[in-house]
Amino acid sequence: MDDLKGRVAVITGGASGMGLAFAHRFATAGMKVVLGDIEVPALDAAVEGLRSDHVEVLGVRCDVSDAASVHDLAVAAIESFGAAHVVCLNAGVATSGPLHEQTLSDWQWILGVNLMGIVHGLDAFLPGLVAQDEGHVVITASVAGLTAYPNLGPYSASKHAAVAIAETLHNELSTSGSKVGTTALCPGFVATGIFESERNRPEYLTDALAEPESDEDRDRRIAFLEMIASEARRPDEVADLVHDAILNRTFWVFTDDQHVPNITNRHAEITQRQNPSEGQPIIEDSFG
Repeated sequence: MDDLKGRVAVITGGASGMGLAFAHRFATAGMKVVLGDIEVPALDAAVEGLRSDHVEVLGVRCDVSDAASVHDLAVAAIESFGAAHVVCLNAGVATSGPLHEQTLSDWQWILGVNLMGIVHGLDAFLPGLVAQDEGHVVITASVAGLTAYPNLGPYSASKHAAVAIAETLHNELSTSGSKVGTTALCPGFVATGIFESERNRPEYLTDALAEPESDEDRDRRIAFLEMIASEARRPDEVADLVHDAILNRTFWVFTDDQHVPNITNRHAEITQRQNPSEGQPIIEDSFG
């Protein structure tokens, strides 16, 4: 897309973190913005903040793990603004811990949001983008979708799937000559609340028998979050990268080069049929 002014952006997970930063950056470019998010108080606050800056904005409660909810988001966007041009499939959640401690509820929650949220978004928006032959899809993946760090099994699995979907979409659209672009956003550490996403976990996917967090585990979790905060990129910096990627039709977007050596090493091991090395853990073995 050459010009974003007057176009419409739809952002899932749009009430906080990178999603909200996308909204502000797109608004600066003259776009109308539709925010979908499951967290209603944060959504209301985000909409109010954008409106105070005279942005044309719509907020819609949206559970991306529910296909009907994402369909309703698409209907609301079209009814309010007539079209969707940039679709950011950005909603995401995370857990951590070794695979033998991850429960089926953990897997269902993570894959429901991180993977099926993308599937539902494509189902709701992609046919319209292809029909109008104009637009851009931004899929929020992760460096965890290009590596295999310990203690992030369900999250990494969902993000590997996100990368595969994004690459497939890019190849299909390019082969068909479509003017719809695709970006795979692969963030490293960004100052968002993703490691506090349990606040939005549905009760039916909460393990009632799970042991309460110990003081020691709590201290380690807080220390890890503080470490992330000290190294993380700001969401507005990521939003600038995404804005430019849309205009330049850039597929891969990394927020930093910190994880590139591990990605390079992993692909070398694959092509040389070597067993995976331990690599650099993204999360301490004791965290989670």
